[in-house]
Amino acid sequence: MPTYSYACKECGNSFDAVQSFSDEPLTVCPECGGPLRKLFNSVGVVFKGSGFYRTDSRSSKADTTAKSDSTPAPKSETAAKVEKATSS
Repeated sequence: MPTYSYACKECGNSFDAVQSFSDEPLTVCPECGGPLRKLFNSVGVVFKGSGFYRTDSRSSKADTTAKSDSTPAPKSETAAKVEKATSS
C-alpha cells in the first residue's frame, strides 16, 4: 500500500499515512484539527529519451537467424536412440 505525506495548513504538523488507493484522503489534522494538504514528493524513477522497446537490449533478428541456420544443432544421445527406435 502506498504511503502519502500530509502537512497541516495551520500548525505545520507533517506526517506520513499508509493508505489504500481506494481510501479517501485525510482532511483533518490529528494534532490541532486544522485542514490538511497532501504533499507530493519527487518521483524515484525518471525515464528519458524517445522511448524504450522490447528489442532495445537484444541482438537483431537477422543476427540470430544467421547463426542458427549456419550450423545445425547436434543431436543428443537420447534423441538419436528415440529416432532409431521409431524408424525400425
